[in-house]
Parts: sequence; C-alpha cells; structure tokens
Amino acid sequence: MLTDTHCHLTRAESDEPVEDVVARAHAQGVTSMITVGVDLASSVEAVQIASAHAGVHAAVGIHPHNAIEASDGVLERLARLATAPEAVAIGETGLDYFHDHSPRMRQEESLRAHLRLAKELDHAVILHNRQAHDDLVRVLLDETAPPRTVLHCFSGGVDLVQVCAEHGWFMSFAGNVTFPNADQLRDAAAQVPLELLLAETDSPYLSPHPHRGKPNEPAGVRLVVEQLARLHGVEPAEMARITSDNAQRAFGWPQPAAWG
Repeated sequence: MLTDTHCHLTRAESDEPVEDVVARAHAQGVTSMITVGVDLASSVEAVQIASAHAGVHAAVGIHPHNAIEASDGVLERLARLATAPEAVAIGETGLDYFHDHSPRMRQEESLRAHLRLAKELDHAVILHNRQAHDDLVRVLLDETAPPRTVLHCFSGGVDLVQVCAEHGWFMSFAGNVTFPNADQLRDAAAQVPLELLLAETDSPYLSPHPHRGKPNEPAGVRLVVEQLARLHGVEPAEMARITSDNAQRAFGWPQPAAWG
C-alpha cells in the first residue's frame, strides 16, 4: 500500500476528471492521498473531492503565494472548513522567498495563524518552504510547532534534516528526489530517520524521473518510494509500509484496506 501525502486534484490544477486520476492511483496501490488547498476556493473543493472519493483526504489552507488573501474573514472560514471529517490537515502554509508573490511579513503572519489553528483543532500542519529555512524554523520554534508538523517537498540539506529530527517534524519527499541533478537532496533524504519519512507527488508538478516534463499524478508516488527505498537500503514494499504507517500517524486517518 502506498500513500501520497500531498497532491492537488482541484479543477484549477488538473485537466483530467478526478475520478480517473484517483482510479489510476488505486490501480497502482495508492490507498491514501491528500489533496491540498492553496486558497479558500481550492480548500473548499479539496473537501468536496475528499468527500466524494474513497481514500482521498483534504488539507485546507492558504499557500504563501496567496498570503495576501489570508484576512481574518478568510481564516475564519478556513477554520470552519477544517472541522469537516474529510479535513486532516491545515495547509499548505509556509514561506516562499524564491518567488516572493506575497510580502514576507504577510507570509509570516499567515503562517503563524495557520500554526495556531492546527494546534487549536489538533490537526497536522503542512508546510511549504522555499529558500526560507532559517525563518521557517524560527517561526516554528517561536509558535511551538504543532505536534504533527510536516515539511512538504523537503528542499533543505542535512543540517535542516537534523533540526527537524530533533523536534520530531515529518519530512516529505516528492518527485524531485529522483532527478539526476538532485544529489544533495538525496543526501538529505538518506539521513532522515525512518519514523519521520513521508512520500508525496506534489502533483501535477514535479513528475519523477523518467517522466519529468509530463503532468504528474498520485500514481507516481511509487517512483518516489522506490528512490527512498534505495537511499535507505530497504525493499520498496518495506518503504511503502514505512511511509504509509508514518502518514497514518501524521494525519490520523484509519488504516486503509488495499484497493483491488
């Protein structure tokens, strides 16, 4: 059984019917996946998608690109949406200093609000981090990070792995860990304690090698898991079990049955 802890199945992200994408994932052994909101509209749709498809869960939040939209009113609506049974996490939130689509001050304010909401609702929090490692860690420590904190599409080095491991934060790796030029990322992934390791696709982005350049989908998490297995010297089936068990602990859903 495989788990994709981060994908985007909303109409704004995917050109294909959701039911087709989900069916292909199930056919590849993906029993659980989280479709992640990046603004209020996509968060609403994520919950709707999760409610209509077995094995799909939702995360609701405002991406740092859209942090300018994280008004008190929007955050209140997110808080209500997050109480839906399909919602297992707050996010994605975080900091992005590469694109800087929203002012950094607003990104931090939004991040802090999301962290507080995750703790209030006892949800996991899913974090985006692009060239903002130091500030992200600073805010997490200042706010006292939720017990179940996930750095999605991990992009740091071994030093950041050590910080995350010290605090028990989960680290999730996407298709870019398979890229030929990603040696430093693979070095970091190899150092992650097995009990804190997660796999994702971030689809429709970051298609794993050898499918780079094509639209990604949750079925592709198998290639990520196979790469993580090689890095840790275990069989792919064992890595699938490890990352799926970790996802269940991180997000708190019941252990799924296999699809077939």
